[in-house]
Amino acid sequence: MDEEEAGPPKRELYALLQVSPEATDEDIRKAYRHWAQVYHPDKYQDFHMQQIATENFQRICQAYEILSDEYKRQIYDIYGMEGINSGLELGPKLNKVEELKAELERLRKRKEEEKMLAHFRPSGTILAHLSLPQFLHGDGIMRGMAMSSDVQSQLSKRTAIGIGGNLEVNENSGGGAASTVLRHQLSPVSSIEFIASAGLRALIGVQTTRNLSLHSTATISIAKSLRDGSINLSNTWTRKLSETANGNIQLLLGPESSIAVGWQKKDEKMSASGELQIGTSSFSASAHYTHRFSSKSHGRIAGRFGSTNLEVEVGGGRKLSNFSTVRMLYTIGIQGILWKFELHRGGQKLIIPILLSRHLNPVFATGAFVIPTSLYFLLKKFVVKPYNLRREKHKTLENKKKTSAQVREARAMAEKAQQLLQIVANRKRSRHLETNELVITKAVYGSSKALKKADESREENKESASDIIDVTIPLNFLINDSGQLKDIQSFMFAAFISTSRGFISPSIHGTCIPDSMFSAFVSILVSKILAQLHEGVKKSGIMGFCDPCPGEPKLLRVEFTYGGKRFEVEVDDYAALLIPQESHKV
Repeated sequence: MDEEEAGPPKRELYALLQVSPEATDEDIRKAYRHWAQVYHPDKYQDFHMQQIATENFQRICQAYEILSDEYKRQIYDIYGMEGINSGLELGPKLNKVEELKAELERLRKRKEEEKMLAHFRPSGTILAHLSLPQFLHGDGIMRGMAMSSDVQSQLSKRTAIGIGGNLEVNENSGGGAASTVLRHQLSPVSSIEFIASAGLRALIGVQTTRNLSLHSTATISIAKSLRDGSINLSNTWTRKLSETANGNIQLLLGPESSIAVGWQKKDEKMSASGELQIGTSSFSASAHYTHRFSSKSHGRIAGRFGSTNLEVEVGGGRKLSNFSTVRMLYTIGIQGILWKFELHRGGQKLIIPILLSRHLNPVFATGAFVIPTSLYFLLKKFVVKPYNLRREKHKTLENKKKTSAQVREARAMAEKAQQLLQIVANRKRSRHLETNELVITKAVYGSSKALKKADESREENKESASDIIDVTIPLNFLINDSGQLKDIQSFMFAAFISTSRGFISPSIHGTCIPDSMFSAFVSILVSKILAQLHEGVKKSGIMGFCDPCPGEPKLLRVEFTYGGKRFEVEVDDYAALLIPQESHKV
């Protein structure tokens, strides 16, 4: 339901003028002249149509007034219509681009600071070790506990301070530590940190980081222990291996010298990492892989092997809300069999490892994995999923009630706009049907869930129909007049006949054309058949469109014919659309 808040800016004024967000002033001026002629009230004799044309003409003029003004356009790109209507002062006080940018940056920072103060939470972790064997022996279930907390504060634009501490209790012993880190940005490519801690790990140190190139970073640190006077020197080199992967090498010199090589990869569907560390008295290797099954759930497998450790960990987690995630993991290794429960909320973590057995009994180990896994899937299917569906449906109904007046008004405006476009759109449709040119047979825009539900049921019920709007007329209107292409239309029409690729062997007057040249030529011709729906522009801003379900993910589905063939394409709300293309053929 937060799609619009979290997604890209709406930029509906760009859709209204049918220009890209990167359009030049000249592009905007040409688009305005074109659409002002289309919607000018003087073109219509009927009084009712004149009124509709006046409303749409005013929308076109307002869009041009904002997008043609350098200052207003910058405000609109950042804040949308809310920024335009907020009364941000323009003119003598903000008569330079630099001054406007500075003012916008100041307002943006103020909003961020207010948001940060309103939702401020220090990061921290609570770790509670539980032991079932210990409990069965009558010694209590709590094996140990640890707490840590950290608070970050920005002292200035280039300086930040972090203050943290931790306490740990393990059976009859315990301890704690407090630490302070002062970080200063020396330049855009380098920074320095001063570190001090007291308690079990009392030390002082300094660390500096520098970007060696666009893809490489080096970090050097030196720390002295205040307990035994030992000195540790650490060098770390990190390099970006690809758009989603990084590698690093760390060399540590001190009482326990070691060298470590690591690798990390993260994209939308998965994250993985691995590390190999060899020291003077120990070695270890570890790896993990996390796969995201959806935006809310993920699975994880990890392994650790070394001179003091050998274990495998499997499990998964689910996102409960924008700020909360739960995770359950099953671990088996030389330390025993464990369950681990985790709750992450904001910057806070609650981790509860439960030791089930210190002995690696195969039957017990299998049961400890199969039983909770089965219970999870049963609960998910019969309890969690139905509850989430009810909750989501309730939220959708609440949102519909809240936005019903807004949607009714938007639908009325869209219907009025379509009345103006209908005569021209029908004329184009009839002419293109006769010549086998591009014709939009059906186009709908609205809730992606409603469209999928309509596909499954093969019929459109009242509930799904309220979340969808028919946009066949405005899309047919956007098709360019064939007269604009009459010099090349004969070739284009002749070329587009049935073959395995949808085009004949490319030739003009018997002359063979290379495939690459033909494809490029066809792309140029095809791009002129239909006005492009630009990427990054919300489609509800197109004249004759409206947003039938604010806050929900939306799709545009288009069915069309060209050269006697049927095509179909479906694109997201902010995706570009260019038709016809061979990949769209049914």
